[in-house]
Amino acid sequence: MISDKAEAVGLVVDPIITASGYDLEELLILTPPGRRDVRIVVDRDEGADLDAIAELSRDLGDALEAAGTMGEQPYDLEVTTPGIGRPLTRTRHWRRAVGRLAKVDCVIDGEHTSLVARVGRLVGDTVTLVKADKGRLSVVDLALGDVEKAVVDVDFRRPGEAELRACGLDDDEIARRRAPAEI
Repeated sequence: MISDKAEAVGLVVDPIITASGYDLEELLILTPPGRRDVRIVVDRDEGADLDAIAELSRDLGDALEAAGTMGEQPYDLEVTTPGIGRPLTRTRHWRRAVGRLAKVDCVIDGEHTSLVARVGRLVGDTVTLVKADKGRLSVVDLALGDVEKAVVDVDFRRPGEAELRACGLDDDEIARRRAPAEI
């Protein structure tokens, strides 16, 4: 059940989020003792860098202040993107998770099973999952209707080129994902 306050905030921020090319994934108003927090989770196919999120956060903060939706009491605004533990519940979530590791509870051949695999391309309502085990790759095509629960998982290893190629990534995307992280 969405609160009246969250609904009012959503009416203010959703048009700005959409115009910026993002999807509103989650909006929470939290009231821990002594403070108020507004947490807005956004995502888009191209992902988002810190500068883009900071700009969006400023735009959303300005709009909320102008609308007076949150009243006079101070609050903290957090604008973020989904991360580890992101549930994969919509086709856009699967599309955006290509190449990421996921924990998937599903039904395969009538049996309930759990697996950890890399998300491959989504074609129609079927996603390809790529599992690497001791240098061998296995591929499972899974109908989304057979997924009971799926979340993006922590990935402590850099996947090999063959694994990423099996996920359907092109040369540029493979090179980007295999490059050392900048600090």
